[in-house]
Amino acid sequence: MTRIVAIETATDACSVALWQDGAVLEKFEPGARRQTERVLPMVEELLAEAGIELSSVDALAFGQGPGSFTGVRVATSVVQGLAFSLDLPVVGVSTLASCALAAHDLQPRFRRIAATFDARMGEVYFGAYRCGGDEAEPLCDEGVFAPEQVPVLDGGDWLLAGSGAIYQDALSGRLTWAGMDAEAMPRAATVARLAVAAVREGRTVPAEQAQPVYLRDRVVQIGRK
Repeated sequence: MTRIVAIETATDACSVALWQDGAVLEKFEPGARRQTERVLPMVEELLAEAGIELSSVDALAFGQGPGSFTGVRVATSVVQGLAFSLDLPVVGVSTLASCALAAHDLQPRFRRIAATFDARMGEVYFGAYRCGGDEAEPLCDEGVFAPEQVPVLDGGDWLLAGSGAIYQDALSGRLTWAGMDAEAMPRAATVARLAVAAVREGRTVPAEQAQPVYLRDRVVQIGRK
């Protein structure tokens, strides 16, 4: 049996999840950035409910960003600490991809998801994905952009997901969408599901190599459409 524990704290919410051979148990708490005080108790509650010890887990996964600087650091540091203590491998998962898959779960008729978070300073974190099952295939490089400069996406069957939808007027010049979910956010359950392939294929890293992804200081090249 493969088991993965996932942590996601990149937004105001805090969530943890356990993936066990296709079954997912998740604890999710919305709220005002209480991740620092709540994430470890939530992991303990999750494991107690599942009746297992953390030592029986095959890997840890975390939402590596982009997102709130503090929130992404919380997930990274907690996962590093837990992984160090038990010598567990780690998988970092894009929070934009996690958001896209969560939005697809709620509106499965949309397979193409444009995930966008409000990055403040008049910018958005942006990524585009083709979702299905437990996969979110990237269709362009993730990046931080002015809303009117996000990658141009063809077609009109997109679902616009995430808090960056507040810039919908500016975004409308770059893509056309048929649905919107401004409340969509990354969740530990989708982080865990997206980590499965990496765990099974051995694409994990040791605790000291688990690093956050902020995007703001990264030069982004536009990829596939």
